[in-house]
Amino acid sequence: MAAATQKNHTVTADEIREQYKKFVGRKVFFIFLFIALIVLISGISTTLGSYPIAVAEVYSIILHGFVTILQNLDFIIAHGVREFVREYFTTAEVVVWQLRLPRIFLGIVAGIGLGLAGAVMQAILRNPLASPYTLGISSGAGFGASLAILAGAGLIGGKYLIIGNAFIFALLVAFIILGLSSRKGATPETMILAGIAMMYLFGAMTTILQYFGEAEAVKEAVFWMVGDLNRASWSVVTIVSVVIALCAPYLMAKSWDLNVMGAGDETAKSLGVNVKRTRVTTMVVSTVMVATIVCFTGTIGFIGLVAPHMTRLAIGGDNKYVLPVSGLLGAVILITADLVARRIIAPVILPVGAVTAFMGAPLFLYLIMRRRREYW
Repeated sequence: MAAATQKNHTVTADEIREQYKKFVGRKVFFIFLFIALIVLISGISTTLGSYPIAVAEVYSIILHGFVTILQNLDFIIAHGVREFVREYFTTAEVVVWQLRLPRIFLGIVAGIGLGLAGAVMQAILRNPLASPYTLGISSGAGFGASLAILAGAGLIGGKYLIIGNAFIFALLVAFIILGLSSRKGATPETMILAGIAMMYLFGAMTTILQYFGEAEAVKEAVFWMVGDLNRASWSVVTIVSVVIALCAPYLMAKSWDLNVMGAGDETAKSLGVNVKRTRVTTMVVSTVMVATIVCFTGTIGFIGLVAPHMTRLAIGGDNKYVLPVSGLLGAVILITADLVARRIIAPVILPVGAVTAFMGAPLFLYLIMRRRREYW
């Protein structure tokens, strides 16, 4: 009798609302968790360096510096940032605001961009191996930078030669992939295969350039390609932040379309989604983000691959939450890797791209061994 009663039980509206609250609550919890981790790790990372600063003092310096800037905006506009720093900042504030915070903020925004782009690429291609690295975008940027460093060739001259080349060739790879795949209807399979082909092609061309290059130039190219945050400055942080702020809302707005596309192109078309246009536009917007990041940081792998995997494993496959959480987790991974890179054999600073690979490879293998098919 009890079994029959349980079998005939009808789910009430209150029960549905309660289940939905739990469903959303888990996702919101991870958003706040990763934000808290970013704040905590950033504070710890800011203390590292030859000038000792306590963790508690770091947050006080950041807050005081922020208030000082707001109170003296007229002075900054009239006399410039350099004169403002000399006039109003103590030595500790100069160290934190001019030397350490730009590096940390670049790590945060770059991690957000790489994690978000990786999640989008995996969603539109329905392939867990899709990322800016495996699609050849990073390889294209590396070739562009190597061409500038080793041959001095590029479309943009002067001090922007390397940055401009890296950005242009990263975009070029994306357009080649889209061009090749469109000949067969822009299917996910043709796009991922075209990306792998581009990765090998530009990797081979980079190797040939290095083979014929001068020793010092080859060394500089290799240092650029391994990826680091040493080129951080407030101007760089501003550029990357503006690009991500412009691109991220569009990608977030496409989360429902990406969810529907996960059920297959035909299903998405039947529900009114323009699959080809969505795939092309989200791919281009994601590539613009990645190209902007890579031209300032060099090649930083595994973040765009691992962060979306970990996110889907933790909160499921709803892209409304997967996209922002992947971005936040990407920031956590990158600033943690930078902290390890600066600390593990101090005072030597390891390239953060190598550290992310060391951290990401075993983690990715673990996820492959234990991955659950249902979150895809």
